[in-house]
Amino acid sequence: MSGENSHHLHTKKKQTKWRALLIANLAHFIHDGFTDMLYVFFPIWQSQWALSFGEVGLLKTLVSGSMALFQLPSGNIANRLGPIKLLVIGTSITSLAVLLFGWVTTPFLLGCLIIIGGTGSSVQHPLSSSIVSDAFSDIKARRSALSALNFIGDIGKLALPAAAAFLISAFHWQSACRLLALFGLIIVLILAFLASGIDLPDSNFPHGGNKPVKMKLLLGWNGYQAFWALSIIGIIDGATRMAFLTFFPFLLYEKGAGVTMVGIALTLVFAGGATGKLACGVLATRVGILRSVILTESFTAICVLGMIFLPLPGAFLLAPILGIALNGTSSVLYGSVPELVSEKERSQAFSIFYTAVLGSGAIAPFIYGLLSDLAGLKSTVMIIAFMVLLAIPLTVPLRGKFE
Repeated sequence: MSGENSHHLHTKKKQTKWRALLIANLAHFIHDGFTDMLYVFFPIWQSQWALSFGEVGLLKTLVSGSMALFQLPSGNIANRLGPIKLLVIGTSITSLAVLLFGWVTTPFLLGCLIIIGGTGSSVQHPLSSSIVSDAFSDIKARRSALSALNFIGDIGKLALPAAAAFLISAFHWQSACRLLALFGLIIVLILAFLASGIDLPDSNFPHGGNKPVKMKLLLGWNGYQAFWALSIIGIIDGATRMAFLTFFPFLLYEKGAGVTMVGIALTLVFAGGATGKLACGVLATRVGILRSVILTESFTAICVLGMIFLPLPGAFLLAPILGIALNGTSSVLYGSVPELVSEKERSQAFSIFYTAVLGSGAIAPFIYGLLSDLAGLKSTVMIIAFMVLLAIPLTVPLRGKFE
C-alpha cells in the first residue's frame, strides 16, 4: 500500500511539473505575441487618426511603461492570490483589452486600453519564470525548463505579428483585434483548466510565501563600476531595440511594403532574434563577453543603417541578421549580471538591471518619435544606429571581470 502511495505521489508531482510548465509556456506565448504584434498595428493607427511619430512612440511607451511599472506590485498581489491564479487573471485582462481595441474610436481610448493590456501583461514575466522555477527543483531540469519557456515566448513573437498582418489584409484591423483576442480568451480557458487542482511547492521567489520580501536599493558606484557599466550598456541596448522596432514598419512602408510584407519582415526579425539568443550565447563562450558585446552592437548599427539605404528586397534579406544582432546583446548582458555581484546581491542586481532596461525601452520610442517629427524618420533611425555605438566604450570598465 505504501508503495502504491509513493508511486501515486511521484506521478502527481510529475504531472504538476509539466502542467506548471505548460501554463507558463502558454502565458508567455500569448503575452509576448500580443505585445509584439502591436508593431504591425502602429502604422495602421497612425493612418487611422493622423498621429505624429511622437504620438506613435507614446503608444509604445504606454505599453512598455505599464508592463515595467506593475511587475513588482504583481509579486505582492500574487502573495495573496497565488501566482497561477494571478497569471490567469492577467491574461484575461490583456485579452479583453485587445478585444476592445476593435471598438475604439479615438486614440485616447486606445491609449487607455493599451495601459490596461500592459498592466495585465506585467504579471507574465516574473510569474511564469517563478512558476517554472518552483515546479522544477533540480537545477539542470530547471534550466532546461526556463530555456523552453524563453523559446516559447519567441514563438509567440513570430506567430502573432504574422497572424495580425494576415488578418488585417484579409479583413480590417478591428476584426483582426477581435479574432486575436478570442484566441487569447481560449488560452485563458485552457490556463484555467490546467490550473485547477495544481499544487506547487512553496516559492522561494518574491511572490511566494506569506511574508512580504523586503526589497532594498542596490549598491553605490564605488566597487560596482562594472555592474553599472553593464547596466548602462543594457539601457542603450534596450532603448535601441524598442525604438527601432517601433519605427521599422514605417521605414518599410516608405519603401513600398504592404501590411502583409511588414508582418513577414517582423517575423523574420523575431526569428533572427530567437536564433540570436542561442548564437550569441555560443559566441560569448568562444570569443568572450566583451568581444561579443562589441561585435553585436557594431552589427546592430550596420544593420539599422542598412535598413535605411537598402531597397525593399535587400531589407528583407537583412531582417533576420538584424534580429540576431538586436537580441544577441541582451542575451549576453542578462547572463553576465551574476558575475559582477555577490550571491546575496543577485536578486537586487537583476531587479535594477531589468527595471533599467525596461524603463529605457519604454521611454525611448516617445523621445525618438518626437525627434522623427522634427528631423524626419530616416534621420532619426540614423541617430538610433549611432547611439548603439556608445555602448562600446562602456566595455572598458568590464575588462578583466569575466575571466
